[in-house]
Amino acid sequence: MRHRLLRLLPALWLAAFVAVPLAVVAVLAVSQPGTGVPPFVLPYTRAGGWQPNWEPFALLVADGYYLGALGQSLRVAGITAAVCLLLGFPMALGIARAAPRWRGPLLLAVLLPFWTGFLPRIGAWTGLLRDEGWVNGTLRALGWIDAPLPLLYSDLALFLGMVHAYLPFAVLPLYASLARLDPVLEQAAADLGAAPFTVFRTVTLPLAWPGALAAFLLVFIPAAGEYVIPELLGPPEALLVGRALWQEFFQNRDWPTAAALAVALLLVLLGPIRWFQKLEARR
Repeated sequence: MRHRLLRLLPALWLAAFVAVPLAVVAVLAVSQPGTGVPPFVLPYTRAGGWQPNWEPFALLVADGYYLGALGQSLRVAGITAAVCLLLGFPMALGIARAAPRWRGPLLLAVLLPFWTGFLPRIGAWTGLLRDEGWVNGTLRALGWIDAPLPLLYSDLALFLGMVHAYLPFAVLPLYASLARLDPVLEQAAADLGAAPFTVFRTVTLPLAWPGALAAFLLVFIPAAGEYVIPELLGPPEALLVGRALWQEFFQNRDWPTAAALAVALLLVLLGPIRWFQKLEARR
């Protein structure tokens, strides 16, 4: 009885905070738009039963506005994940190869950004990149520029904020994978005459590849739906799914279309999510 209860509690937790919200969004996606509060009409009547409205999904396919937002979000998420992987791999390798007494402090340094609020960190980038900020002020003091560079509200600011926010998500799984590698394999390759880069390419990288793939997916999946960073740091023309969702929910008050867009994003991400689950189960 106790074991059944222990299994039931996680199931209830997942049902309350995952399954039920997803069901609510799915019902909203097939509802009719309305003018009341809330601005939708459920697709169910006692006389006719369930009558789903598929027009929001048809609108997503027919209107290039939403497809462009989805494609832009996937592009930004892919670039962010790739940059985090390139920066996180040497960081994770350095931590894994460090003396045991230094690994804890180094991992703590990676996790320090999580100890501060998300918005203050984004606000710090705003202070650094604005026209009167530290970056432009330093460049002007050195005499390298005469007029301030348009750093804020640009693609550069967008990717700086995204990489800064999601880099720890890449470092931690990479470190977990690299820390399990047997250094004897690398030593044996070096003893056989392999150069350091050859040892890395033929021994270290193939063995760490599952961790690298997990790190990429762990950044890509949440970054695809990011809203706050593109809104506060990105250019106005950078239309991502998060912005499109906000506009449909709060500006246009078209909840069915917004819910359909959220469902479409979830369906697109189901493949990477399932891939990540299989990879973790294999590891």
